[in-house]
Amino acid sequence: MKILLAVDGSAFTKKMLAYVTTHPELFGTDNDFTVLTVQPPLPPRARAMVGKEAVDGYYAEESQKVLDPVMKFLQRHSLKVRGAVKVGHAAEVIAKTAETGKYDMLIMGSHGHGSLANLVMGSVATKVLAHSTVPLLLVR
Repeated sequence: MKILLAVDGSAFTKKMLAYVTTHPELFGTDNDFTVLTVQPPLPPRARAMVGKEAVDGYYAEESQKVLDPVMKFLQRHSLKVRGAVKVGHAAEVIAKTAETGKYDMLIMGSHGHGSLANLVMGSVATKVLAHSTVPLLLVR
């Protein structure tokens, strides 16, 4: 099965990863995992002031802060995993990536680093749930 794991480094990302690794009957080592982190776009004026090279470096650095520990954790649990980094609005990018990549399942934490406006589910999770046609597992 081809599975997309959306991560942001939050406590709910850690709970989601723990769930995936402690349920081998559901997510065994024969699955193909892609770990996706989405960086919010910098304002156009900031991008113009610092230049493309600095912006690309910033995105790479921030993404690696999230991806490196996740990748190491999953590899320690013998899961086949690859990383992916995208820039944009998280909910839109996650839903689009899941669909265009023809993933069988999308897994993410129910809350992330976003605002605390939604009490039941995070705003990104709510938007992904509304826009994605790929089966979604939210871990709380």
